[in-house]
Amino acid sequence: MKKGLRFVVILMAVLFATSVYAASSDDVVGKWWNQEKTSQIEIFQYQGTYAGKIVSLKEPLYPADDPKGMAGQPKMDRENPDASKRNNPLLGMVMVWGFTYSGDNLWENGFIYDPRDGKTYKCKMTLKKKDVLDVRGFIGISLFGKTNTWTRVR
Repeated sequence: MKKGLRFVVILMAVLFATSVYAASSDDVVGKWWNQEKTSQIEIFQYQGTYAGKIVSLKEPLYPADDPKGMAGQPKMDRENPDASKRNNPLLGMVMVWGFTYSGDNLWENGFIYDPRDGKTYKCKMTLKKKDVLDVRGFIGISLFGKTNTWTRVR
């Protein structure tokens, strides 16, 4: 009996030690560093879904050697395929939207806009730990995409 009890105790310890972070729907709310730590995105609730906007840029102005001649000016959405939006500032721009909480630390059915290439992708977010968020942009199905890891701003 002692061996059996010892096995159960060890098994329970292993299960609890390897358990993943259990999130609630609002655990994604807050400010996050993108993977490169070049911008902060604030995720918030919006009309029953979750969205996020750029609230800080490490380099908010174009550099002196900007190839498009915008040195010293605030960074804009200049790669947007819609010409009427190319003068919109990146700071304050909503870049993720439409997410719903699906349970199991997963927010789905959203979109992410990448101002570097002017493209919008389907997106899902998975909270790996309290302060670690995997953001996966993809085309069609999640298999064809790229994951970036965001970390919570402290």
